[in-house]
Amino acid sequence: MKIIPSRLLVVAAVALLGACSSTPEATQAPVATATPTPTTTPPVATPSTAQPQPVATSPVRPVVLAAHLDPNNSIASNRSVFFEFDDDAIKQSDMSLIERHAKYLSTNQALAIKIEGNTDERGSTEYNLALGQRRAQSVLRALKIYGVPETRMEAVSWGEERPRAAGHDESAWAQNRRADLAYPSR
Repeated sequence: MKIIPSRLLVVAAVALLGACSSTPEATQAPVATATPTPTTTPPVATPSTAQPQPVATSPVRPVVLAAHLDPNNSIASNRSVFFEFDDDAIKQSDMSLIERHAKYLSTNQALAIKIEGNTDERGSTEYNLALGQRRAQSVLRALKIYGVPETRMEAVSWGEERPRAAGHDESAWAQNRRADLAYPSR
């Protein structure tokens, strides 16, 4: 009998075991090979050599709100003219607000506004309705001086019915003595 060299026997056993493996060949761990690894790193793209990437476009169109509907615009956020107690005269400090709204209305010919006069709780219901109407008319006349046609404005009075501030002190009353410029909600 001939003796088979032990190396040949080991190689045959490894081949036989490899062929009978129950693990599919694609999921077996790769065999480590002795390939040399590069000692230099690949060049990194700098901003000057980088290719511009396409910007993703949204299928949603941006919504552009009219100034009177945009809560971040001063036309929408500053709509009140404030008055002194038992008075319907517009303060000089509120004239810039009236002028800004008049310019806006002049550039938006389709808009019509309602000027709502308000009072504090002191006084009778009839007196407060009349005072609120005078305040609304005062603002209407001021807007008219700046060129807004009277046909696009309406003056109404709420009297004491729509207070802005609850309370029975001067700070609450001062917030309630006003005329509000009410634009359409669309």
